[in-house]
Amino acid sequence: MIPLGAIINALGITIGSLVGLAFGARLPERVRAIVFQGLGLCVLVIEFKMALLTQNPLIVIFSIVIGSVAGEIIGLEARLIRVGDWLKGRLKSSNPLFTEGMVNASVLFCIGAMAIIGALNDGLRGDASVLYIKSLLDGISSVVLGATLGPGVIFAALPVLVYQGAISLLAGALEPFLAGELLGQICGVGYCLVLCIGINFLGMTKIKTANMLPALLVPVLWSFLQPLFSGAA
Repeated sequence: MIPLGAIINALGITIGSLVGLAFGARLPERVRAIVFQGLGLCVLVIEFKMALLTQNPLIVIFSIVIGSVAGEIIGLEARLIRVGDWLKGRLKSSNPLFTEGMVNASVLFCIGAMAIIGALNDGLRGDASVLYIKSLLDGISSVVLGATLGPGVIFAALPVLVYQGAISLLAGALEPFLAGELLGQICGVGYCLVLCIGINFLGMTKIKTANMLPALLVPVLWSFLQPLFSGAA
């Protein structure tokens, strides 16, 4: 079955980015800067509120620490930057924010409960309504990101298509695991990662958010190991 929701979501990001590029070229730099900071503030406030709702903060803390160490050892962000720089070179883009736009937008659009739940619903029940709503939200966000970060944002559509499409196609096998407490833990980690993006947008510091992505796998690993420890006890 074709994952229609993932395709629509990717198209929404692409169209929104193109609209943002068209408008961004007409905006003065100071206007683009304040819009970018405004988006960062909104991301910060919303994700901080969502992170506070996490039911098991210890799992989130351990996930962030372990995942960050793993990502730093692997050099995940550096690898993504090389991919972005390669695309930038192939397209002969002179935008200095090309790679930053691609990496930040990819993380922003791929992480969250709507991405997982929407893709599962699309794959299991043929109900892509959640992903349609996400497509609208991502499209609006990509207008702002495209206007401020440039053409790299367009390429965030590709990981969204692959990530959500894979979940939809494998929904039958994944649903028993990506549900209940585990989904809440994964989303709790995701909220923290998006918080980092908001901080980066505000220019408060530079957090290597992509290096923290392995943190999303730690709750999954723990869900498999926990019964072993419980049995040993």
